[in-house]
Amino acid sequence: MKIISNEKLIQRNGKIGGTAILLSIIILVGGFFVNVNNLSGEDMRSFYITLASFVVGFILVQVGLYFVNRYGGKPRMDERLDAALKGLPGDFTIYHFTTPASHLLVGPAGVWALLPYRLRGAIEFRKNRWRVRGGGFLQAYMSIFGQEGIGRPDIEAEHEIRKVTNMLAKHIEASDAIEVNAALIFTNEEIEIQAEGAPLPALKVDQLKSFMRQKAKEKPISPTQLAALKAALPN
Repeated sequence: MKIISNEKLIQRNGKIGGTAILLSIIILVGGFFVNVNNLSGEDMRSFYITLASFVVGFILVQVGLYFVNRYGGKPRMDERLDAALKGLPGDFTIYHFTTPASHLLVGPAGVWALLPYRLRGAIEFRKNRWRVRGGGFLQAYMSIFGQEGIGRPDIEAEHEIRKVTNMLAKHIEASDAIEVNAALIFTNEEIEIQAEGAPLPALKVDQLKSFMRQKAKEKPISPTQLAALKAALPN
């Protein structure tokens, strides 16, 4: 399998995330000490400094968590996907942050936008909605404040598919014959998936390679289409 990755972008954004979290800690701690020295609340200047530090610190935490979850962590999302797909034939190529989709796998199995999640606990698809149960305090915190929840992956997948489809239409004749798919990939080993009847495949990361091999056997894409795809995508 060939890997094409925008390492410069990944490294830069990973550093942005780490720096934002560090700054948020410094600002929040500073605001806490200012507040301790103004417990009576009589000094309005200190009160406004404390309030501003909490607001700025909270925003920086959110920015940092977003960038770290997407571009950082150990292992990084792209590295986890690469490791899971290691051993696929050389006619497979995975693109990280070099196409309209963040993680795009192209090969004999077709075109797949991969949506990775670090979530743990139990993932359920019930009554046309995705839900997460369990996962611990940190995951609950991140979910409440807009980070690393399951959200609406169907909408996110549609967005990724649309972006890739539009890009292919600009570079390939009869691109409408090439179907763009999406799959949810859960990278945490402490995950249970109950997604019967879901509109998207939902897989543990260690199931991804066998899933793609099975799709390749179904021959969803011709060698001519695959060659045209690779010519249209970054090399």
